[in-house]
Amino acid sequence: MIYSKQTALHHYSWGGNCEGWEYIESQSLSVKEERMPPGTSEKTHFHKTAQQFFFILKGEASIEIEGELFTVKAKEGIHILNGQKHRILNKGMEDLEFLLTSTPSSKGDRYEPGENS
Repeated sequence: MIYSKQTALHHYSWGGNCEGWEYIESQSLSVKEERMPPGTSEKTHFHKTAQQFFFILKGEASIEIEGELFTVKAKEGIHILNGQKHRILNKGMEDLEFLLTSTPSSKGDRYEPGENS
């Protein structure tokens, strides 16, 4: 199957005005494309089981992992291990677009620091 925004399994909104397209969602693998407008960010969180790979398609991401801030530019990616506290921010002046791959799927595996889990 060929995947695109038009054939995505699910289109969703998050964090106010951010959006995503779910391409693959199985127990062992999740692949999504997401868009974040300038000035948006997600809350710090971690996954007990899933590891993730963010690949930037457009813009420049600021990704905080365990308190350390990384700048990831278009056509670059970053690997986040399970258990690492992280968040992504768009401090730029243009939309940030990226692919997010999680293995196994991060569905039901998202925790914020201090949560009972």
